[in-house]
Amino acid sequence: MRAGSFHSSVLSPFLPGRRLRVACVALLFAAFVGCGSEAPKAPDAPPRPGSQPKVAESLRKDLAAERSASDGGGRAVLDPPGPVRIGEMHRFRFEYEAGPLGIEEGGALFFQVSPFFGWSKIQLGAPELAGYTTFSTSAEGVRLEPGRVDNPYLLPIAVRGRALRAGERIEVVYGAGERKAQVDRFAERGERFWFHVDGDGDGVRGIVLDSPTLDVLPGPPARLVLSWPATARPGETVTLTAALLDRHANRVEGGSAVVTLLDRPPGLGLPESIEILPSRAGVGHAEVQVGAEGIVRVRGRVEAAGEGGALEAESNPMLVMADVPRVLWADLHGHTNWSDGTGHPEDYLAYARDVAGLDVVALTDHDHWGTPFFDASPDRWKETQALTERFHAPGRFVTVLGFEWTNWIYGHRHVLYFDSVGEVLSSVDPATERPDQLWAALQGKPAMTIAHHPAGGPVSIDWSFPPDPVLEPVTEIVSGHGSSEAPDSPTPIYDAIPGDWVRDQLAKGALLGFVGSGDSHDGHPGYSQFMSVSGGLAAIFSEERTREGVFEALRARRTYATNGARILLRASLGGRRMGETLSIVDLAKAAAAMGDVQLTVQAIGTGPIEKIEVIHGREVVERLDGEGRREILTRWSVPPLDMGQFLYVRVVQKDGGAAWSSPWFVTE
Repeated sequence: MRAGSFHSSVLSPFLPGRRLRVACVALLFAAFVGCGSEAPKAPDAPPRPGSQPKVAESLRKDLAAERSASDGGGRAVLDPPGPVRIGEMHRFRFEYEAGPLGIEEGGALFFQVSPFFGWSKIQLGAPELAGYTTFSTSAEGVRLEPGRVDNPYLLPIAVRGRALRAGERIEVVYGAGERKAQVDRFAERGERFWFHVDGDGDGVRGIVLDSPTLDVLPGPPARLVLSWPATARPGETVTLTAALLDRHANRVEGGSAVVTLLDRPPGLGLPESIEILPSRAGVGHAEVQVGAEGIVRVRGRVEAAGEGGALEAESNPMLVMADVPRVLWADLHGHTNWSDGTGHPEDYLAYARDVAGLDVVALTDHDHWGTPFFDASPDRWKETQALTERFHAPGRFVTVLGFEWTNWIYGHRHVLYFDSVGEVLSSVDPATERPDQLWAALQGKPAMTIAHHPAGGPVSIDWSFPPDPVLEPVTEIVSGHGSSEAPDSPTPIYDAIPGDWVRDQLAKGALLGFVGSGDSHDGHPGYSQFMSVSGGLAAIFSEERTREGVFEALRARRTYATNGARILLRASLGGRRMGETLSIVDLAKAAAAMGDVQLTVQAIGTGPIEKIEVIHGREVVERLDGEGRREILTRWSVPPLDMGQFLYVRVVQKDGGAAWSSPWFVTE
């Protein structure tokens, strides 16, 4: 979730003498959205640190507000309709035409620009500055006045003098001054400029659903990225993806290019080059037959492709071994312009498959956050289901149906359905507004919930609801918000709440595996780290690239997390895989057989490794200096562990890339 998610509990201070009511909670973008959970509180209890009760209350009030038939009426068009290119300066001229019921005197038209990613703020006082906006009408007897709201991306325009009648028009020019207005930095189909109408002047507004859209085109190539699987076996064929991206990680448009593969490792059936055709929008693929065992990387170069000339890149490492467990790269959390992100859902899924080369992806737009709300848009949910099924290709690319349960009291979780059906369970529905109610509604289904940025950010997790052991086996320890592992974590999350770190919950007995995911809003699943302080990926150990295989692996906590870097991490404790439980008896048997209990770690980095750390309880108990090596195999003898204790591994690279194994837990 991102800063300023759609929230518009906007009152109408420009309507003197009227009883103020909460307006449409749709577009007063507030603070980053996240994920969490909270136990019931008495009505007079103080709010839990890290929760956002005012946001929750405004959502409830908006849900209960009565709207007149004229709210949200009319239509708006953009002339010309575009397209435009990222970062450019443009003038946007809109014409709103009142609907059959018009807008009463004292009512208002609202003009909304996305507050994300670089659009100019709306301002009325300085024609020489970007974002200067004007409005006017030719309707005789109608006077227009600007309203006042604490949101520089929302312009209320009050109707005075008389009602604006059906068919009468208001012109809005965004970027009317000499500097015009700046376009955002992320390419997408269907960027919307939202219009809202308070038709009867009671302070409650409705969305003009057919608000104008605009296509935003990418910039020139600025980055080459090469990716392939984390593991493979001799004789297999894998796909090598070459992607040309602009400086904001958008896939580029048109044009042809040739990626020359340099220093090709022996034993691989690599072509000399990969051709990128104009129809592939900056992406090319090569099928590569894997040969001898070992760790392989490949480098590529494109001549005269970028803004500065040639572009070069090195792929993530791939471990080739006969019995190597398969690792699937997954991004299980992200948003599109169907809630508060950029890009169309179809383009999101295509980026995950074709550009980022992911094995698994879930699109999780918000249930009750964005415009319009997902839980009130059955057609959009139906299309999300259809797109998820269309992109699903078992054995090659796994899509998982999902949505985000965006609760500002109990925190945010995304819900994943591992079959082709499921419903949006709203966080503002009294039947599913608490975590225990959410889990009760999912009982018996092939479903899962995953909590987001649990230690802080927009909303931390209230851990007084213990995670359901079946429905919530893993937690999102890292995302674009940063890491919620512990205060000593690389890039710790902002606005952290003491005691809400994941490590604190493990110490209290929670059995949680670790995953990362992007929580991206920029339309770039798998590559959210390119434009944020952090990113997030889930590494899933699954022999089968299927929904069933992914579901079973997540349930068993056979996962590790990274902050976007495709670090390969393998580890075992006493012969047990990460995420497993061990009893005191198991440990005693392992010690008797081997002389001691060994922790074995293999880390294969995307860059020089700074350190490998072992966390036992609340402390780092072992640290190995990576000495700038990219490949490390090491072992530690583990002292006796007691029931209820846990242990996990953290790898940190010199470039900030990091990975966390799922913990091992000691049980009876």
